Amino acid sequence: MKIDYTLDLRGEPCPYPVIYSLEALEGMSKGEVLQVIADCPPAFKNVPEEVVKHGYTLAEEPYKNGQDLYFLIIA
Repeated sequence: MKIDYTLDLRGEPCPYPVIYSLEALEGMSKGEVLQVIADCPPAFKNVPEEVVKHGYTLAEEPYKNGQDLYFLIIA
Protein backbone atom coordinates (compact mmCIF):
# COMPACT_ATOMS: atom_id res chain seq x y z
CA MET A 1 0.00 0.00 0.00
CA LYS A 2 1.28 3.45 -0.94
CA ILE A 3 1.47 5.88 1.98
CA ASP A 4 0.86 9.46 0.86
CA TYR A 5 1.62 11.24 4.14
CA THR A 6 3.17 10.33 7.48
CA LEU A 7 2.34 12.11 10.71
CA ASP A 8 4.91 11.34 13.42
CA LEU A 9 3.27 12.23 16.72
CA ARG A 10 5.61 10.40 19.05
CA GLY A 11 5.97 12.43 22.21
CA GLU A 12 2.61 14.16 21.80
CA PRO A 13 0.26 13.51 24.74
CA CYS A 14 -3.35 12.52 24.20
CA PRO A 15 -5.66 13.89 22.82
CA TYR A 16 -3.28 15.47 20.28
CA PRO A 17 -2.84 12.33 18.13
CA VAL A 18 -6.60 12.35 17.47
CA ILE A 19 -6.77 16.12 16.87
CA TYR A 20 -3.75 16.26 14.54
CA SER A 21 -4.84 13.13 12.64
CA LEU A 22 -8.28 14.58 11.92
CA GLU A 23 -6.77 17.94 10.87
CA ALA A 24 -4.39 16.19 8.47
CA LEU A 25 -7.16 14.03 7.00
CA GLU A 26 -9.33 17.10 6.34
CA GLY A 27 -6.64 18.50 4.05
CA MET A 28 -6.12 15.29 2.10
CA SER A 29 -7.78 14.11 -1.09
CA LYS A 30 -10.24 11.24 -0.98
CA GLY A 31 -8.42 7.90 -1.25
CA GLU A 32 -5.04 9.15 -0.02
CA VAL A 33 -3.43 7.19 2.82
CA LEU A 34 -2.20 8.76 6.05
CA GLN A 35 0.20 6.88 8.30
CA VAL A 36 0.07 8.06 11.92
CA ILE A 37 2.76 7.08 14.41
CA ALA A 38 2.06 7.79 18.07
CA ASP A 39 3.24 6.56 21.45
CA CYS A 40 0.42 7.73 23.73
CA PRO A 41 -1.24 4.47 24.91
CA PRO A 42 -4.87 5.75 24.82
CA ALA A 43 -4.36 6.64 21.13
CA PHE A 44 -4.46 2.92 20.26
CA LYS A 45 -8.20 3.00 20.98
CA ASN A 46 -9.02 6.69 20.46
CA VAL A 47 -7.51 7.34 17.02
CA PRO A 48 -9.34 4.49 15.24
CA GLU A 49 -12.65 5.28 16.97
CA GLU A 50 -12.53 8.98 16.11
CA VAL A 51 -11.38 8.70 12.50
CA VAL A 52 -14.09 6.13 11.74
CA LYS A 53 -16.66 8.32 13.54
CA HIS A 54 -15.63 11.18 11.22
CA GLY A 55 -16.13 9.09 8.07
CA TYR A 56 -12.60 7.86 7.35
CA THR A 57 -11.55 4.22 6.89
CA LEU A 58 -8.76 2.23 8.47
CA ALA A 59 -6.62 0.62 5.76
CA GLU A 60 -5.62 -2.08 8.26
CA GLU A 61 -5.88 -2.79 11.95
CA PRO A 62 -3.66 -0.58 14.14
CA TYR A 63 -0.50 -2.29 15.34
CA LYS A 64 2.20 -1.78 17.93
CA ASN A 65 5.97 -1.97 17.51
CA GLY A 66 7.48 -1.54 20.95
CA GLN A 67 6.03 1.69 22.34
CA ASP A 68 5.13 2.99 18.89
CA LEU A 69 1.57 2.73 17.61
CA TYR A 70 0.90 2.68 13.87
CA PHE A 71 -2.30 3.59 12.06
CA LEU A 72 -3.03 3.59 8.33
CA ILE A 73 -6.07 5.71 7.51
CA ILE A 74 -7.73 6.29 4.13
CA ALA A 75 -9.01 9.83 3.63
